[in-house]
Amino acid sequence: MGVEKIIWYNPIPWCSRTSVEEQDIVDVFLQLKKQRSFSIDITYDHIKGVLVDLLIAATDTTAVTSVWAMTTLIKSPRVMKRVQEEIRNLGGKKDFLDEDDIQKNSYLKAVIKETLRLHLPTPLLVPRESSKKCIIDGYQIPAKTLVYVNAWAIHRDPKAWKDPEAFYPERFLDSAIDFRGQYFELISFREGRRICLGLPMGVATLELILANLLNSFDWELPKGLVKEDIDTEVLSGITQHKKNPLCLSAK
Repeated sequence: MGVEKIIWYNPIPWCSRTSVEEQDIVDVFLQLKKQRSFSIDITYDHIKGVLVDLLIAATDTTAVTSVWAMTTLIKSPRVMKRVQEEIRNLGGKKDFLDEDDIQKNSYLKAVIKETLRLHLPTPLLVPRESSKKCIIDGYQIPAKTLVYVNAWAIHRDPKAWKDPEAFYPERFLDSAIDFRGQYFELISFREGRRICLGLPMGVATLELILANLLNSFDWELPKGLVKEDIDTEVLSGITQHKKNPLCLSAK
């Protein structure tokens, strides 16, 4: 469904949930609107716009990354075995794992970081426009220049990463590098003030999807296929979907 076809219902102009534990992001926005604590008056249109950005930014990219994660795992049996053992040992025998169950899954989080390093959903990020004239590395960049950041190349830079083409989640286990806006080696969600609004929702959803898929099922290739048959070709577009569908058998 396109964004223009989404039907919005105006929220009530007050927060019905009083305790902090019960409040969500909509409650916070409504409180800010009521308190008029910003330099501008927040309107319902502002709130709707932020929520649309958050939801759209965290859905398509999360789905794409889930496919790439399963692709890399099926091509790396060693990693698949290790991450499943961690999830099943820490998760117990629950039928469905929730956010609290997977907070200690350090290897799962490393797998997600490594997936986002090699197969980030937006390799050129979202284009930006320079607000004023500047000089970068000796080059003059005029104001209002459209800027594309090649995050794909940054994530595979041999100066920043050892064996950059290899899928090796262990590189993150003893490393502080993260994708939350502190390290320029890993900019899956961009950096600075324009960092992706959907980051917290996207990462939490991705962790839940992968944890439960790997906890509940054993995965293998359909009969007659080997891991070398799985390609990593992509479709053109801002979000890099896998060109050929990933077909796996679940037990």
